[in-house]
Amino acid sequence: MNYLYIGKIVNTHGIKGEIRIISSFEEKELVFCKNTKIYIGDNFEEKVIISYRHHKKYEMIMLKNYNNINDVLQFKGKKVYINRDDFEKLNNVILKDDMIGLDCFIADNYIGKVSDIYNTGNNNELIEIISKSKKKILIPFNKDFILSVDKKSDKIMFKKEVPYVEN
Repeated sequence: MNYLYIGKIVNTHGIKGEIRIISSFEEKELVFCKNTKIYIGDNFEEKVIISYRHHKKYEMIMLKNYNNINDVLQFKGKKVYINRDDFEKLNNVILKDDMIGLDCFIADNYIGKVSDIYNTGNNNELIEIISKSKKKILIPFNKDFILSVDKKSDKIMFKKEVPYVEN
């Protein structure tokens, strides 16, 4: 199984078995939901989420058959994972990290390979592409500019109207 890290259990919350997770996973709303299978710890114990809510900077979940604080204390400090294959099949989502190294095209013209995706502040993200001539091309990371991402052929197709900077 191909596991994908989604966060760490930092504590419990209340006495009814709620678990507090800190997560920087980019697609939280797709994984922290009812009936999602998660895997906890180094042994990847399979558990099922029965409830979810966001509280302050934490993702709060309850697990099937765990309804007491004493039942969930054992998970404190452990990492939480999902099955990458299940996640991608169910949600038809390509994660940003998976885009690094893909070939980029604008209107069928090859422009280079993705070298990085980073945040510039104010929730603005850029896709950094290194061209054949070793120049950097910066494109705003906006799903409206992306026509398709095909991991099988290692390609990202951008709309021909995509704004970019080359330096």
